[in-house]
Amino acid sequence: MTGREPCGLSGGLLDYKTVKFALTRNRRVGLLHRLLQLGVLGYLFGWVLLVQKGYQDTDPAPRAAVVTKLKGAAVAEVGGAGRRLWDAADYVRPPQGENVLFLVTNFIATTRQGQGTCPESPSVLDAMCTEDADCLMGNPVVRGNGIKTGKCVMFNTTHSTCEIYGWCPVENTTLPRKPLLAEAENFTLFIKNTVHFTKFNFSKCNTLQTNDPTYFKSCTYDPFFNPSCPIFRVRDMVEAAGETFGDLALLGGSIGVRIEWDCDLDRPAAQCQPQYSFSLQDRRTASYYWDSQRQLYRNLLKLYGIRFDISVHGQAGKFGIIPVAVSFGTSIAFFGAATVVCDLVLLYLDAKADVYWKEKFEEAKPPKGKTEAAA
Repeated sequence: MTGREPCGLSGGLLDYKTVKFALTRNRRVGLLHRLLQLGVLGYLFGWVLLVQKGYQDTDPAPRAAVVTKLKGAAVAEVGGAGRRLWDAADYVRPPQGENVLFLVTNFIATTRQGQGTCPESPSVLDAMCTEDADCLMGNPVVRGNGIKTGKCVMFNTTHSTCEIYGWCPVENTTLPRKPLLAEAENFTLFIKNTVHFTKFNFSKCNTLQTNDPTYFKSCTYDPFFNPSCPIFRVRDMVEAAGETFGDLALLGGSIGVRIEWDCDLDRPAAQCQPQYSFSLQDRRTASYYWDSQRQLYRNLLKLYGIRFDISVHGQAGKFGIIPVAVSFGTSIAFFGAATVVCDLVLLYLDAKADVYWKEKFEEAKPPKGKTEAAA
């Protein structure tokens, strides 16, 4: 017996298992198997190939360039400086041509400020006083507009404030009840966007290729009737973002303009078109002048408006052998998994699991005569 032990050990290590197919008339497991196979086919053709386009190679990071130009004109009263015409050079900050711009829709004007002495605003807490001792000469006013002169003076009939040396009169803080540049709702914003997908060496521009020289002078973007026109009316963009122009223009706000490219390069290039979606800013500017006595003065404008932040995103896809191989390989693996699931149900969960187990796993022994000869 001792001499046969090594032989039995080596025989166990050298056993070979081969697949045995056993046909079972179990309708429940058969139905489960077909349902799993249909699920894999639905996943492959419905989700992977049709929805996710798993047969395509993709480029998710295009290079983008954006050029903007805002057009329009309005007339507004600038405090005591009279009526003033506003055009693109006045109401666009920073200068045009960038993907971020600020459109002035309202402002508070403080006209003809000159450097000198005047009472500080009573809205500044550090400027309130009852006597000169409250205003130490040479100290700057905390969150104020100048340097204290050491005097406590009357600002009006009800308030006394420290006299300051600075730009006088101090800044006006009374906000108009309506936006002074209400005509800005009819201004138009031209957005030219070019994308380049380097993986496929493909470039596309959002402007329509046309031989009509008057097209861009008369068209306005509409998502249904004129989606190829890159000229947007300001009011339409504000409303598309869920706001009303009057409310947003009074105190200002921010609107994001998202340009989304989703290009299927297996189709004609003309079908690659962008989709647009539209989702407070405080700025100051000052104009300096010299009066007839050669004294420096300025008109200070505290600007309110709408900030437009333009971003470009997108991806392009094109047929590729490697994505197709990966998609089909994954599906074949799922078919194998369906068989494994049915085997587990049949061998462990079915009422006749013992019978199926014996039929599936069978030990094949060599003929009796050959066994004795080997012994």
